[in-house]
Amino acid sequence: MKISDVLRNKGTEVVTIRPDETVSRLLEALAEHRVGALVVSPDGAAVAGIVSERDVVRHLHQRGAAVLVIPVSEIMTADVTTCTADDSVESLAHTMTDRRIRHVPVVAEGALVAIVSIGDIVKHRIDSLQSERDQLVEYIQQ
Repeated sequence: MKISDVLRNKGTEVVTIRPDETVSRLLEALAEHRVGALVVSPDGAAVAGIVSERDVVRHLHQRGAAVLVIPVSEIMTADVTTCTADDSVESLAHTMTDRRIRHVPVVAEGALVAIVSIGDIVKHRIDSLQSERDQLVEYIQQ
């Protein structure tokens, strides 16, 4: 199975934030969209970084409340792991587990097209296993 299969069910909506936006605005966007991470992008297509709730917590611990007024670019992860829609679900699951990352932007020809979370991957794999189970039960009962 491929990431495109996950996206077919999940959709391709991606919430981005500009690198010059404040961490306070980041927190608003995370809460508004009920997501755990945003892709940092100057134009909605290029991937400049990724920033998560965990990044905010780590920097809040280090800098205190002053972190709320600094730009997102100061707390984001700039070395972003990305994937394509043609990558396998299994391969991405291993990458996410090995690198301990929870969100991976999906790119096509260098442009952002979607984002997948570890939750999306797990849900897809569980749904696939359930489907296989149902088919086997049906086959046995025939």
